[in-house]
Amino acid sequence: GLVGQSTLREVELGTGRVMRKMDVPPPIFAEGLALVGDRLIQLTWQNGKALLYDARTFAKQGELTYRGEGWGLCRDGETLVMSDGSANLTVRRPNDFGIVRTVAVTLDGRPLDKLNELECVDGGVYANVWTTDLIVKIDLASGRVMNRIDAANLLLPVERQDPAMVLNGL
Repeated sequence: GLVGQSTLREVELGTGRVMRKMDVPPPIFAEGLALVGDRLIQLTWQNGKALLYDARTFAKQGELTYRGEGWGLCRDGETLVMSDGSANLTVRRPNDFGIVRTVAVTLDGRPLDKLNELECVDGGVYANVWTTDLIVKIDLASGRVMNRIDAANLLLPVERQDPAMVLNGL
């Protein structure tokens, strides 16, 4: 993330060692990323572009456009699920980024906004709720939060935290 500091990276899971890295040039603040076949799709926070890369080489293949902000992205079978910081998830076609449908997310019957990074797992969508210690599992069909995970213990003790230190990914 951050303008001028965004990258696309391949990381060794066991060690965190960066095996391959490509810088994303300013003025782009890169965000969510999803693998679709042999192509990576990377959101931009406020540029309205989804950047396309060859998954094997990281060579840029083009761009798709969208309206609004791009926060998180995951692949759910044949479609993509995108967050924009609101209480809505947008289901999109991966080939042209066209909207299939919008899903309103609710927790205890009320809209749940600040949906951030996403992971699609077994028909559900996990999302961290930005600026909170909450991770939720969302039923994509109904938008209802099915489970909550309290991730407060993942952060440093309050007295050692920087004010900008929030859960920002999964």
